[in-house]
Amino acid sequence: MKSEAIQNLLARFESIACEYEGVECWSARELYPILGYAKWQTFENVLGKAKEACQNAGVEISDHFTGVSKMVAIGSGSERPVEDFMLTRYACYLVAQNGDPRKSEIAFAQNYFAVQTRVAEVIEQRLLDYDRVQARHKLAETEKRLSGVLYERGVDDKGFGIIRSKGDQALFRMNTAMLKRKLGAPEKRALADFLPTLGIKAKDFAAEMTSVNVQQKDLHGVASIEREHVDNNLAVRKMLLDRGIVPENMPAGEDIKKVERRLASEEKRMLPKKK
Repeated sequence: MKSEAIQNLLARFESIACEYEGVECWSARELYPILGYAKWQTFENVLGKAKEACQNAGVEISDHFTGVSKMVAIGSGSERPVEDFMLTRYACYLVAQNGDPRKSEIAFAQNYFAVQTRVAEVIEQRLLDYDRVQARHKLAETEKRLSGVLYERGVDDKGFGIIRSKGDQALFRMNTAMLKRKLGAPEKRALADFLPTLGIKAKDFAAEMTSVNVQQKDLHGVASIEREHVDNNLAVRKMLLDRGIVPENMPAGEDIKKVERRLASEEKRMLPKKK
């Protein structure tokens, strides 16, 4: 997400924040359009899941989801009352956690409400960390799916390892062991755990293409599938080079496990203290 978009969403969230009974809150009716929802009825389902998550965490729902009435215009200058909720920062965090993760607004909200400070730079860094962790999880899912496809076509775990290694060499112009040394990654850890976000997504894109093409072309055996995977990684490499990006020269990413622990620790601190 670009800085301009982050600043825009930050301003919108800040603009609807208010104080309700001495507590910083957000109106659910004002919040849902900013979160990318077009209909209140759809958003009500998200609210329901958020309340359930609150209860499962052992936190009193009424402390964070306060039902209120809001007047809305219905035309001809008249108004009618509708149901609304005043949501604490923790309630908003739970709403975001249970929202549609495909929406960029939801990704922003998950991170906005998870941090105690409102400094845009902190939110931006957390979004970058979040994006990298999500990319790593996506790559793991893609490779697991690809492994299953290849197993059905006569490729065992050893063969899959060879194919994956050949793909790395095509993408980064050096074998996996050499690249690990360059990035400072431990020998027994996965290469992707130390790649920057773009490197992870590049591997994922090539693996996705291999998964699709192996099935469409009905490929079998290590040799033919290896050629396909190498070709796909070379295609991704060419695309990056055409945009002035040399894959093997990208800086190392922080150990993904440390990033995950940091994000989890920040989320844990969001839990309100029990009374």
